[in-house]
Amino acid sequence: MKRRTFIFTSLVLSSGLILPASAQVSNLSDAINKAGRQRMLAQRLAKAYLQLGMDIDTEHARKILDQSLSVFDRQLVELRTFAPNPDIKSRLSEAEKIWLDYKQLLVGKAPNKADGKSILVSSDKLMQLTDDSTLQLEKIAGNSSGKWVNLAGRQRMLSQKMAKLYLGRQWNIAPADTGSLLNNARKEFIAAQSALKTAPVNTAKIRDELELAQQQWLFFDHALQQADDTKTQHQSATNVATSSDRILEQMDKITSLYQQLS
Repeated sequence: MKRRTFIFTSLVLSSGLILPASAQVSNLSDAINKAGRQRMLAQRLAKAYLQLGMDIDTEHARKILDQSLSVFDRQLVELRTFAPNPDIKSRLSEAEKIWLDYKQLLVGKAPNKADGKSILVSSDKLMQLTDDSTLQLEKIAGNSSGKWVNLAGRQRMLSQKMAKLYLGRQWNIAPADTGSLLNNARKEFIAAQSALKTAPVNTAKIRDELELAQQQWLFFDHALQQADDTKTQHQSATNVATSSDRILEQMDKITSLYQQLS
């Protein structure tokens, strides 16, 4: 059997993320990547909203918000068109309902703490539904490639979730258990990076990119550990926002490399 060679045409957003330029899902591995990216965008949108509310790198945060809204909308249509069974279609329909309400909170008026609290809740509801769809697609794929695309792709979400939780706590709108949630997300990220490092499918290129990701993680983790000092609070929040973007970009690249293995 001839081995298929896939040529990936892509575009690079100002945020550094590499997205396929085609307006359709090409195969199950691509679907896993895009569904996984949806759960990341659910968190990334909340993070961008908090940045705007806290006056942190606002020009970049506005670009992230606008682009993420557009990409989520587009990918939702693509995934619903591709959905291989009624169960996944149903989950995507549920996600769309949450998405419509979520969008109304994100746009239309200046960021404020009252809406910020609702956004924290909605971002997690949407993330859970999109995560469910991703897991179902991985199950249907039934191969190791889908597993690694999902795991690497989930790291993108965790980077944004940790930043969102940190910023929510700094803005005094996060729930009481935020410290525990942040610590759990951190542990999950570290464990997943360890699993990716020893993945039997790794190529030399993937191993090199994982090493770069580890370096970016050290910067991000250091930023997350900064003390809540009111004198340096704004700079600490800025460090978390910017370093979370760098680890996201690196993990997005790695996810794409795992996708290409299919």
